[in-house]
Amino acid sequence: MVDFSKTFFKGYSKKTYSKMIQNLWWAAGYNIFAIPLATGVLANFGIIIDPAVGAILMSLSTILGAINTQTLRRYEPK
Repeated sequence: MVDFSKTFFKGYSKKTYSKMIQNLWWAAGYNIFAIPLATGVLANFGIIIDPAVGAILMSLSTILGAINTQTLRRYEPK
């Protein structure tokens, strides 16, 4: 049984904030890498991706963010 005390909620909110920051950095890193690649900025160097691959990468980014957030379910207060 989980103890729903102030310490639980304080720890849970810190953990949630940490996950938000992790997901934010993941999304920023993905956008810095994938958006220029998808727009063809590197086409002069022969690096071109199909739009379908871009869609798959975007979906994968969303799925990874959701999986990372699901790790909050295992939170145990110290």
